[in-house]
Amino acid sequence: MENQTHKKPIDRLYFIDIARSIAILLMLEGHFVHDSLASIWENDKYPVYYIWRTIRGFTSPIFLTVTGLVFTYLLMGNNQDDFWKNKRILRGFKRVTELLFWGYLLQYYAFHVLHCIALGILTIIIIYGVSKMVKIIPLWIYFFVSGLFLFYSYLFFVDLGDNYWPNGAPKVIQNIFHGPYSLFPITPNMAFTLFGAMLGVLLYNYNHLVKTKRVIFSAFIFGVLLFFGSKQVLIWINSFVIPEHILIFKLDWLFEKFGMVIIILSILLALESFVLKIKKNNLFLKIGQNTLSIYILHMIILYGSITHIGINDFLHKKLGPYEILIYTLGFLALFIVYVNYIDIIRLRLKFILEPIKKITNRAFGIKD
Repeated sequence: MENQTHKKPIDRLYFIDIARSIAILLMLEGHFVHDSLASIWENDKYPVYYIWRTIRGFTSPIFLTVTGLVFTYLLMGNNQDDFWKNKRILRGFKRVTELLFWGYLLQYYAFHVLHCIALGILTIIIIYGVSKMVKIIPLWIYFFVSGLFLFYSYLFFVDLGDNYWPNGAPKVIQNIFHGPYSLFPITPNMAFTLFGAMLGVLLYNYNHLVKTKRVIFSAFIFGVLLFFGSKQVLIWINSFVIPEHILIFKLDWLFEKFGMVIIILSILLALESFVLKIKKNNLFLKIGQNTLSIYILHMIILYGSITHIGINDFLHKKLGPYEILIYTLGFLALFIVYVNYIDIIRLRLKFILEPIKKITNRAFGIKD
């Protein structure tokens, strides 16, 4: 009888899908409101606007963190496989290519969230490969240190202003770091993806403890401490450890954002573990499982990417607070309906999608 390698079973963590659903819905309404709300109402003196703007600031960190978490959590499920035989590695390379393709097709001149996620996944794969060769250091530490480095390097880029970097490089390269169209440069944004990868490793390694009250409460407290205490800790480190001219306390807002992500994830995990009875075939979860197609479709409908005509051409900065509420709900409803019928849509397009899938899978060595 042949020896069989038994994989450690991976439990589905529905709180991750919930987080992705929340993040993509916040992204949809955030983009619509930002581009359609009349400028006169964009003022923090209005409490509703101030709350909306504050919440919007946590949308991309949640999404980027969860992306790294999910990919790495699934990757660890095949950790016993050789690097080039790990199907998650091969699917990862395919995903990177897909994200870069769609990213540049939608906005060829810029570096935005799809590109940032693509390079984040690629970096996770590279770090994972290094860790397979150098096994002395735990994998989560690789991701943790890499995330800290990206946070820290932000101090260099933030003071450059219009002096784009690398100096003299093509704009497509500059935009990755600090360029004329750096909408989501890897510094500091990709750090959230790497911190998510760190969480993915820890969640996999301690899967049997994840849904315990002790772990959930500890994660919540850690997030609270990060959110409220980052600046004080960084000031202390600055005064005792780091040279005074390196002002790391200016990074407090990044650690605060990551702290809020931890708080939100711990609350969602608590809800999944002790409150909600989640069913697999759930429309809300399905939204979080189809974020790429939702993102692509919203770019086309709202901004006219590819088609060169979108909602933004007609409603840009024209709506008042009551109008924006109605229009935003309608915009969200459009995508909820889309996700509800996405299986039917894919079935109707199977004659196109299946051949493409087979060709691309074969190109990346993925067995159907």
